[in-house]
Amino acid sequence: MSDYNWKTLEASAEEPIWIRSEADLSRYCNHWRTLPLVALDTEFIRVETFYPIAGLIQVADDRQCYLIDPLDISDFSALSELFQDRSVIKLMHAATEDLELFLKVLGVLPQPVFDTQIGAALLNWGFSMGLQRMLEQKLDVQMEKHETTSDWLKRPLTSSQIHYAALDVAYLPEIYAMQKQEFLQRDTYSWAEQENQKMLDNALVDDVEGYDYYLRFTQMWRCPVHKLAALRDLTAWREQIARDRDVPRNRILKNQALLQIIEAWPRNMSDLSRLDEIRKHILRSDGETILGFIKSGSDSAEANPPRPIPRPLHYFWNKHLKKLKAIARKAAEANDVAPEILLRRKELELLIRSGVDEGEYRLPSQMSEWRQKLIGPALLDELEVIERLRCSS
Repeated sequence: MSDYNWKTLEASAEEPIWIRSEADLSRYCNHWRTLPLVALDTEFIRVETFYPIAGLIQVADDRQCYLIDPLDISDFSALSELFQDRSVIKLMHAATEDLELFLKVLGVLPQPVFDTQIGAALLNWGFSMGLQRMLEQKLDVQMEKHETTSDWLKRPLTSSQIHYAALDVAYLPEIYAMQKQEFLQRDTYSWAEQENQKMLDNALVDDVEGYDYYLRFTQMWRCPVHKLAALRDLTAWREQIARDRDVPRNRILKNQALLQIIEAWPRNMSDLSRLDEIRKHILRSDGETILGFIKSGSDSAEANPPRPIPRPLHYFWNKHLKKLKAIARKAAEANDVAPEILLRRKELELLIRSGVDEGEYRLPSQMSEWRQKLIGPALLDELEVIERLRCSS
């Protein structure tokens, strides 16, 4: 890491090296595969489309910042090989959307990844910490964010855009060096490895067919089964059409429109046209299709019964949730990590539902191993006490 000097990289961001050909990309990727790590970031546009459109891929190595131009390059096989080379750590910050872009453009994810935002939470620097604030606190660097909403597909890019994009990777090696040193002092580097791997695993989970999307509408848990089947089928259709047409979901039907359709249960085009949440062009182009899902709701429910949407937890759990969260908060304070990363709301609900719905409290698989070991036994012990109270009440 001594070869990675953030001031050298900061200076190189003034005139980053452009990579605009497959030959140059291959040459640089071969060099990057000899290094212990590279920093990565992307700039993209996602306003009128379902999928992000890559505008830039930024890289920093031990000497220089680089801008890969995806508008000039169509063969990314060299970069894919780098991504799959596990001897090279790929540094990123708040990587979730970048990973989605890489999966779309390259078909692979970079591995292994170290996300400095995850690192910041595990070291209690701050949860969901932005790069700008991190640089201010740790390097005393003031980083402007005025190019955040730039058009990254236009060419040529302005000098301000170029500088901004390159700086996004220039500081990551130094931040990583600081975080790694602190992790090693605490003997908790494996925690970061596990959380980063969980992030990569989650990036690969994609409900392409959209058949589980309806489960997000938790307010519809009382829906009769024929309406639930129609909601499932309608949201799945929206997902597939949005992907096929490459437009945002809400350009087809907003979530509120889906709920309005199910609640109103229109019988014909006249009924459907009265719903103010449906765009007129969708009514014209897809109105009959939408009505088809309503008409076939009962048949669909019989042929393929929808999974029920879990009912809200009983009010009994309101005060006990605080006790369970307190266990995580106490452990977070003792281990100097951000409490938000130690126990997430969704994980806590899954833990409770395992006992309420299935009769045995089990730690959810979404919890990484280090977190299960750190707070799992205390959570399960407390749930045993709560369960006795619940059964006696």
